[in-house]
Amino acid sequence: MKIQLTLLLLMIVFSVSTAAAADTSYLYKATLVQAAPGRILEAIDLYKAAIAQSKDEPPLWMRHSQGDHWDLLLLFPVKSYDEYYSRELIARRKPEQAAWSKINDAIAWQEDVFVYGPSPDELRKAFAASSFFHVEMFHALAGKQSELIKEREMENAYLKVLKRPENFIFVRDQGAAWEVFTIGAYRDLKHFAESANIPEADQEAAAKAAGFPAANRIGPYLRTLIASHHDTLAVAVK
Repeated sequence: MKIQLTLLLLMIVFSVSTAAAADTSYLYKATLVQAAPGRILEAIDLYKAAIAQSKDEPPLWMRHSQGDHWDLLLLFPVKSYDEYYSRELIARRKPEQAAWSKINDAIAWQEDVFVYGPSPDELRKAFAASSFFHVEMFHALAGKQSELIKEREMENAYLKVLKRPENFIFVRDQGAAWEVFTIGAYRDLKHFAESANIPEADQEAAAKAAGFPAANRIGPYLRTLIASHHDTLAVAVK
């Protein structure tokens, strides 16, 4: 039995160590919005109206429930700078500007950042099956940006072994002070909390398979790489 268990763990380690890095080659414009006091529902309606008029691919978005100060996070699929800033698309967007401009009166704060992340098809599939999200934003220490991304990939390897939803990784290209944010997509709050029921032995095996010395060392290692970290729980916008 011990030999079989050892072989199983070796197979897990091999599969994790040979896994490809997360695909973060698709460009998005991420927009973080804080609504003016008492105007969040109005802001959502204005965004819906503008999105309905737009000929661009619609954003994936969510609404803050607990955590950071933003109310809405919108991910606009851009694909590439060449396409987003092409003369044709800029001209096509001009008639839509009035609808987008109406939103300005209903918001108190906005931050736009260009990030590279997974394909929109992959995201839409996960978002369609989810109503609850866990967003983490990381400001890396100097010289630790690449190691931080690797740590996020290691945590996904850990989650994969435990058959938990992996986090979508987004890497900043322009804007904002933070370098990386991740989104975990869950069916609901109960699905998010199910990790508390995973046996400790399974967590330890998964952590070591992913390259961590132990499950309780994941958090401390992450904190050697970051200057700040913001967690937000969010829900789908209906």
